[in-house]
Amino acid sequence: MVSAQQVEFDRAQPDVYGDAHPKALLRAIQEDGDRLHSLENKHIISVDHLDRDVLIQLFRLAAKYESNPARFSSPLSGKILISAFYEPSTRTRLSFESAWHRLGGDIMSITDRSSTGIAKGESLQDVAEMFNNYGDCVVLRDTSVESIEEMIHSLRIPIINAGNGIDEHPTQAMSDLYTIFKWRPSLLLPDSEAFSPIKIGVIGVPSQMRTVRSLLKMFTHFPRIVDEIFLLYDESVEEAVSSEQLAQLEEAGVKVSIGHDLNAVLPELDVVYINSIAWVGESFETYGKSFKLSADSPFKPEAIVLHPLARGEELCTSLDATPHNWYFSQARGAVFLRQALLTCMVQRASTVMDVI
Repeated sequence: MVSAQQVEFDRAQPDVYGDAHPKALLRAIQEDGDRLHSLENKHIISVDHLDRDVLIQLFRLAAKYESNPARFSSPLSGKILISAFYEPSTRTRLSFESAWHRLGGDIMSITDRSSTGIAKGESLQDVAEMFNNYGDCVVLRDTSVESIEEMIHSLRIPIINAGNGIDEHPTQAMSDLYTIFKWRPSLLLPDSEAFSPIKIGVIGVPSQMRTVRSLLKMFTHFPRIVDEIFLLYDESVEEAVSSEQLAQLEEAGVKVSIGHDLNAVLPELDVVYINSIAWVGESFETYGKSFKLSADSPFKPEAIVLHPLARGEELCTSLDATPHNWYFSQARGAVFLRQALLTCMVQRASTVMDVI
């Protein structure tokens, strides 16, 4: 086991894009590749269905890819991804497609529902039946919460929920936590002297934002790393968080405080996660216009800022050249996290586990 001192020493200072080297994360996790086999042919629909120990091994594999990406170019050779994005997307779609291409796979991409049989009235169950014949894995984003549940009844290949309406976005939450562990690997060493749980500010509306909803669910798998979550949203928003989600966090042992004054708690926060955009129907709405972060905000010196992007006025570009900027690293790391997940889902993990 690596020492806590070595882990902290290896926590490289981020460059202008917030990138610390992932090798410290590799050292903090003892490899147990057998756990990754549980992801073979598994649908990734909700964070609730994930396993903590499997996630840790997935983060390790992602760090292995990120540490030496040139060593991995063909694990998905001969495999085909069906990239079905029926809701506009830049980062998520390109991130998945980049991840698949980097590992040598081929892609069939759909970005317009009107160009498919769905426009003629074809059911999603029938679409899924056809997908079984055409590819090895599906990534689906849709404006409808129910779409992915409709498809899995006919699918015999694994599918990833890349965002279904306002419900969930599980791989975004995986990428968010992967970034946090890269920033502070000692969070994975609870028995070390360096371990210290963190205070996290989540600025957003869980009832409307799938990224925020999934991130909060993710923390229920890792309650020991959280000292307290401050859930911040505009007080004019009604039913911003459901009693069920608050109960889920409480049952997991995660302390949650709700507030509406960002600057009052910002000096206490180690991690600040901000989002403002929620998809509603075929469009989107912006929440929390009173919440804005800039280089002049009263951050702790070592605090990091995360954002799923795309950003609006809530995240000033003045933060881009500061050490607080980890949102670009978050977007970059999502590619490697998705590489790891896709490799496991299509039964190719064993081809990369022994590569240093």
